[in-house]
Amino acid sequence: MVQRLNRIEGQIRGLRGMIEDDRYCLDEIQQITALTAALREVAVLIIGEHVSAGLRVAAKPGADRETALADMIRVLRVGMQYKL
Repeated sequence: MVQRLNRIEGQIRGLRGMIEDDRYCLDEIQQITALTAALREVAVLIIGEHVSAGLRVAAKPGADRETALADMIRVLRVGMQYKL
């Protein structure tokens, strides 16, 4: 995930350069679209790790499965607001 974020950081620097150089707006918009997609992928990875951890917690003997499930649903609901 850190490697993806580093790549995104580079893309943001590139976008800043495009704006400073007053590049064609379509090029800038395409860069923003690529950045948005890359950030969505990071969000999906984060949500996936959270759900995986929640499942491990819920599988433990004596676990409060309802609380674990509610937490996973809350995270998924927030993620869905961003059209993942």
